[in-house]
Amino acid sequence: MSIPPLCERPAYEALARHYSKMERRHLRELFAEDATRGERFCAEAAGIYLDYSKNRITEETLSLLMQLARESELERRRDMMFAGERINVSENRSVLHVALRMPKGTSLMVDGIDVMAEVHEVLDRMADFAIKIRSGAWTGHTGKPIRNIVNIGIGGSDLGPVMAYEALRHYTDRNLTFRFVSNVDSTDFVEATRDLAAEETLFIVSSKTFGTLETLTNATSARDWVIGQLGDYAVAKHFVAVSTNADRVAEFGIDTANMFGFWDWVGGRYSMDSAIGLSTMVALGLEGFGDLLAGFHAMDEHFRTAPPEKNLPMLMGLLAVWYVNFFGAQSIGVMPYDQYLKRFPAYLQQLTMESNGKHVTVDGAVVDYQTGPVYWGEPGTNGQHSFYQLIHQGTALIPIDLIGFGKSLNPLRDHHDILSSNVFAQAQALAFGKTEQEVRAEGTPDAVVPHRVMQGNRPTNVLLAEKLTPHALGALVALYEHSVFTQGTIWGIDSFDQWGVELGKQLALAIIPELKSATEPELGHDSSTNALIRHYRALKARP
Repeated sequence: MSIPPLCERPAYEALARHYSKMERRHLRELFAEDATRGERFCAEAAGIYLDYSKNRITEETLSLLMQLARESELERRRDMMFAGERINVSENRSVLHVALRMPKGTSLMVDGIDVMAEVHEVLDRMADFAIKIRSGAWTGHTGKPIRNIVNIGIGGSDLGPVMAYEALRHYTDRNLTFRFVSNVDSTDFVEATRDLAAEETLFIVSSKTFGTLETLTNATSARDWVIGQLGDYAVAKHFVAVSTNADRVAEFGIDTANMFGFWDWVGGRYSMDSAIGLSTMVALGLEGFGDLLAGFHAMDEHFRTAPPEKNLPMLMGLLAVWYVNFFGAQSIGVMPYDQYLKRFPAYLQQLTMESNGKHVTVDGAVVDYQTGPVYWGEPGTNGQHSFYQLIHQGTALIPIDLIGFGKSLNPLRDHHDILSSNVFAQAQALAFGKTEQEVRAEGTPDAVVPHRVMQGNRPTNVLLAEKLTPHALGALVALYEHSVFTQGTIWGIDSFDQWGVELGKQLALAIIPELKSATEPELGHDSSTNALIRHYRALKARP
């Protein structure tokens, strides 16, 4: 029996009626009516505590959202994913990033193949490589140990590794230097390598097909850079590949014995704990990378087994649906109060928006409701001195996730208490605001009163963990992965393809020779594109 379209599901219709009451309710009232709200609207798993009490919901809201999840067959679809069924319908693929972090000794048969045996074979090869680099046993062309690792990739082949490195820098081997090159803008490569010596540098080139234009352009420049310093025969000792295309890897000059593979059931934005995480394993060592995988797996198991009303990813995903589809929220903010997580919002942008930026259902029908919101953010407290003004007093409703930790990895005086006070204060201020009466009671002049009123009723989730460890990061990433899955399931879309990224790249391939041509090319684009190409060529030709 097929699932009815979203707007025809009984729970959705009930939520629409319920929203007509809730849109007028204020969080001040909800807390005044229930003194235990803060203790009841919370859940905890894999070392992460979620306080969702400052959301514009009641028990009835939660009950209806859970009913919507049942009518959307969320748990069945989740079980299909964990079993390796082909839920990526447009590409006819399994979705098995959860297998990347399942412990050694487990088995998962897909199409007659135990994928876990393959996963751990690659992990073991990664471990051998990481040990050689970290111990100095792997030497470059001149016999010197490798001291610099440069990861070349783009999208999931870059965002995951660079986010993990920055987030877990505290735990990395500081005797090694790590750089990340993704942008085809030559400045990215030049600045990443400016102060490095080729004889101590190794490049990890990450591309599933070994055909991604940006990655291969940067990799070719890296090869030229190495050859320019060390000669034609140095490539084999200074490059490894993360790819599935052995022929192209060999053609490039990389020894396929130094190629680490992954599978078509791993989407790029879900691949940071596959061989794409090779630089992460080198940086952290085997134990640290193992803790990262354990954190992922702990949240996977929670998502797989916990009841919906205590299931962190389900709760967060359903709350996102509540705000997007009923309150009309266009974006969701993620604000980590830890400087190490400065790249986490950027990582989430691909995870969320590439996954759920879809306008058709899995059946190919055009949706008549909103799907994926814009995710964005900046570490606290920086954001408080820039865009929080709009969140507090602007006209747009922007639900916010505030992420904090009980302990600092770098304790210094009272910094961490000051930092953490802002997590709780911002959640409190966004929820309750400041009334006109409170502003007047402070002796504010009448003309200024309207400017100082804070409406409040701005929803937040607060996520707390003891400290930022590899385990905590893995659990946090998996939490958002499964929240994305929850949202996509409710919307009835395929969260695991990304056809929208292809069109621009295809058109670029046609334009490149027109920009490079020594003679004026014949242009057949629209008038705007033709004019822009001509203007670019004129700028380029100026002495």
